[in-house]
Amino acid sequence: MRGRYKIFILAAAYIAAAFAAINIALKIPEHTALILIVFAAVTAVSLLFLTLGVKYISREHALKERERLSRLMHSLNAMVILWDDDFRYVEVNDELTKSIGYTSEDLTDIKNLQKVLPPDAFAPSLQAIVNNRDEEFYVTAKGGAKVCTIWNTSIMSTVQNKTRTKCLMMSIGMDITETVRMKEDLIRYSKELAESESRYSLSMELSEIGIVLKKPDKNTFYVSEQLCVKLGFENGSDIPAETLREFFHEDDKKVYDALAASMTSLRGIDNNEIHNSEFRLLEKDGQYHWFNFRYKITPNADINYANIGGAVIDVTRDKAKDTLIEKMAYIDDVTQIFNRNKFMQIGQETFECAVNENAGISYWVIVLDIDNFHLINDTCGYANGNKLLNEFAQIVEKSLTTGGFGARIGGDNFALLIHDTGDDDLPVTIIKNIQEQLKDICDESFASQTVTCSAGYCKMSDGGNDFAQVLDHAEFSLSMSDGTKNDIIRYDNKIHDKIIEGNAIESELTKAIENHELALYYQPKIDLSDGTLMGMEALIRWIKPDGTVVPPNKFIPVAENSLLITKISDFVLHEACRQNKAWQDKGYPPIAVSINLTAVDFYQTDVKESIQKALDETGLEAQWLDVELTESLALKDIDHAIQQMQEIRDLGVKLSMDDFGTGYSSLSYIQVLPITLLKLDRSFIMYLEEDEISREIVSAVIRIAKSKKIETIAEGIETIGQAEILKQSGCDLAQGYFFGKPMPVDKFEEFMAEKAREHAANVAANA
Repeated sequence: MRGRYKIFILAAAYIAAAFAAINIALKIPEHTALILIVFAAVTAVSLLFLTLGVKYISREHALKERERLSRLMHSLNAMVILWDDDFRYVEVNDELTKSIGYTSEDLTDIKNLQKVLPPDAFAPSLQAIVNNRDEEFYVTAKGGAKVCTIWNTSIMSTVQNKTRTKCLMMSIGMDITETVRMKEDLIRYSKELAESESRYSLSMELSEIGIVLKKPDKNTFYVSEQLCVKLGFENGSDIPAETLREFFHEDDKKVYDALAASMTSLRGIDNNEIHNSEFRLLEKDGQYHWFNFRYKITPNADINYANIGGAVIDVTRDKAKDTLIEKMAYIDDVTQIFNRNKFMQIGQETFECAVNENAGISYWVIVLDIDNFHLINDTCGYANGNKLLNEFAQIVEKSLTTGGFGARIGGDNFALLIHDTGDDDLPVTIIKNIQEQLKDICDESFASQTVTCSAGYCKMSDGGNDFAQVLDHAEFSLSMSDGTKNDIIRYDNKIHDKIIEGNAIESELTKAIENHELALYYQPKIDLSDGTLMGMEALIRWIKPDGTVVPPNKFIPVAENSLLITKISDFVLHEACRQNKAWQDKGYPPIAVSINLTAVDFYQTDVKESIQKALDETGLEAQWLDVELTESLALKDIDHAIQQMQEIRDLGVKLSMDDFGTGYSSLSYIQVLPITLLKLDRSFIMYLEEDEISREIVSAVIRIAKSKKIETIAEGIETIGQAEILKQSGCDLAQGYFFGKPMPVDKFEEFMAEKAREHAANVAANA
């Protein structure tokens, strides 16, 4: 906002200067030309300096951000590499150079850098690098020594230039060579002592490392001298199990209990597997410190129980650094609560605990959605929309009175993970409480709207192979809402059957794609002024071997929930371009073919590259391709939509808005969206002949579109009366059963030939 004020002030200054120059010029007629020339030159020079200043400030901002991150990395007590994704900028801290022997200049060489960073860092997908956390990797030091490290990589900042988005990455590594060596020493020096008490005799004098050993037939833990000193005991000794448990933080006692429980069964134990666990222990300074316990569980067949033992390392300082990095990766920017990534991580860990046959616990998963949030954004503004998200997030967190976990999982969707207390009404009680509190935040900012939320929920034990499937069930139940506000829907057998049906369709559709059972039908677009064929819309059809035609509304929603939609969209794009070029090569007059983009295509894939590839491979010129977007899809994320749409327009491809008038309509969007064609929804057309209001709305939209030099087309025309009204209203094109149904390739080619003959006859008659 402050930047806009500066622009207004600057513009006002230039306007005032211009008026002053003109006024002086008029008072001194003999020097008018000279005064105006001098003013223009001064203005041009000042604008040049302003432009250079803006660029300089941008560079300075990027440089300051890099310097901030550089200071951060040099303050960390770990190996750190700060690098951009094309490796043109690489900076390392002293901890790294000391550990591996390379200088910072050495590591500007990509060959040396490949010896230090994990191989995943050179993968084409940056997201794969970020997701691959806690990866153990041996670094070859300059002298040839092997240094065992654990690496995590995070995206710290992004910069958009003319061609792509550049990412600045920070990779943080921890030297665990000593820990690995300690593990080997533990195995090498361990042995059983006499008097039926198994105890590992270990000798190690490593700072901040302690040893914990236990045999299940003794209700005590052997704690080494190093750890005893930290906990306030005088010497290494046997500590009763319950006494040691008291040193655990209240929230981490479950970790202790899980360790103890793992000793009661030999099933599934791998002698060679090294386990990791983190918890907080109360030290003698009265503060809780974080520790990492690396241990092995060894079966003892004689007593049908297991031994447990390993090394305890103080990781408090590293935990603080991890907290900073975790905030960057797992905190939602708008609401400052956890995001979907963290919710999925916690959810999966909880799921694995819940499915343990000895656990006997379950959880509820609730997904909440603010009803008509897009409409609130449109009418109240994005600032108030974000305000609503923040206040809703606070309500969600306050609802966790019985314990649990909450997060914003995307857009206006929030999710809760609630412990099952045995009360089947608990989720509904929590949801209704949230809905009641939501009424209280509807202040003057949202006076024009009734703010409500709907929810879907399920029990973790209701099915699912992992937490992602459980969350899918809750989200699917929410999607089953009929649009009623404050709706609450539980995942049940009926919804389960719909999912099963969808899975069956998905399986059949996969085979259908492989067997080339998908085909395109084409529906004509007609010029209302003279009946000329001006274009066609490509529509997908699934034709089974027995001739059965599966309608798109049966399989497209299923495909959108899987990876199949990408294959279908790719087929539609390439086949439509190929067929259109083939008809042009046969000599038919060139017309544009339109295809429909789904949300997956538009928001999750590189649309521009896909379209360019299809045009290049088929040889079709860009002007003969028309991409259609639904109104609700385009307005889902208006800023991103404008950027994506402009990239498509830059290719020379036409851009249409489909179903205009059915979503969150605002005629103001016509001014900002780079569309070439506005498609009026059939819901307006079907009542044209008997409804005056429908005629007025259609006429108004057509007039506004024409003022913006945007063509209009009406779909769903079924009568000559509708066609005549649209023609009189100034509508450019028409589509509907009155002019032609969707046709297979051979029938549409016959239609094209007939239209070509009609056009030739009309031209001859007029001549």
